[in-house]
Amino acid sequence: MGAVPMVELWRGGRMESRHLGHAVVWHATGGLVESWGNAAEVIFPRSSCKMLQALPLLESGAGAGLRPEQLALACASHQGAALHVDAVGRWLADMDMSESDLRCGCHEPGDRDERDRLIRGGESPCQIHNNCSGKHTGFLMLNRHLGGDAEYVLPDHPVQQAVKQAFEEVTGETSPGYGIDGCSAPNHATSVSGLARSMAAFAAATGGGDARDRAMFALTRAMAAHPAHVAGETRACTELMRAMGGRVAIKTGAEAVFVAIIPEKQLGIALKIADGGTRASEAAICALLVRHGVLEADHPATRKRLNAVQANWRGVETGMVQLAPGFPAA
Repeated sequence: MGAVPMVELWRGGRMESRHLGHAVVWHATGGLVESWGNAAEVIFPRSSCKMLQALPLLESGAGAGLRPEQLALACASHQGAALHVDAVGRWLADMDMSESDLRCGCHEPGDRDERDRLIRGGESPCQIHNNCSGKHTGFLMLNRHLGGDAEYVLPDHPVQQAVKQAFEEVTGETSPGYGIDGCSAPNHATSVSGLARSMAAFAAATGGGDARDRAMFALTRAMAAHPAHVAGETRACTELMRAMGGRVAIKTGAEAVFVAIIPEKQLGIALKIADGGTRASEAAICALLVRHGVLEADHPATRKRLNAVQANWRGVETGMVQLAPGFPAA
């Protein structure tokens, strides 16, 4: 079965665009709850799986003593705001390391205030501004524990081998391969159902079990408690986690992947929009969170993305982003 219609853009009484995708809801003990499209579709989870990539940091003991804010940063795709830059910089300094030890590359911060500060000061962005710098600082901490060489992003490096092992164990699938992500780290492919299964495992963690259970619990709670560290102001992850009051952890990934961890229901959700459209992945995750009773349909953060009115530069309503018929209804 192929991708199914999930989100549409309407203008002037006509459907202008349609986004197709795949989605899976998985229960930690009950298995598949519901799905749309092809649950077996193999995808790159991109940044939606950062909590999986952070597991070895905690399971190994390398991250013992890290504060919840740092754990949230290890799972973050942040805006490069002062909040993020300062926190990553302090974390590196605490390890007697610096920006030059990172291997994620430089890009302009997504945060406008920080971008403008750099421009006014005649400064260039550095690797700490990279949205993955928190994840990479976690890699550096793990690498110091493992005793690997400086090139920790190489696929055969001990850090990435530990990540691959955790990824395959928690998704319950042997990955068919990997691609190199925007931050230069390997990103292992899995099915949409494998990704949802892994999120359900995080949802079921109690914090009182083995090292993996404790790591999953700590990462999930850190993300939910510190949503600003996971993304940043105006971003869907931050605004929607705030809207759910710390009950749920969610994470987006490039090319329109989105996951959710719902501890109170032991549910994991994973979705992928086939054309990579972010507006559709945000609308779809809102719909599924509302469907499973953890997000209010009329919350401003929801309305901003689901059944969202589009307006032009004069404030004239021009269209609406809405769900396609049949999604997410059974």
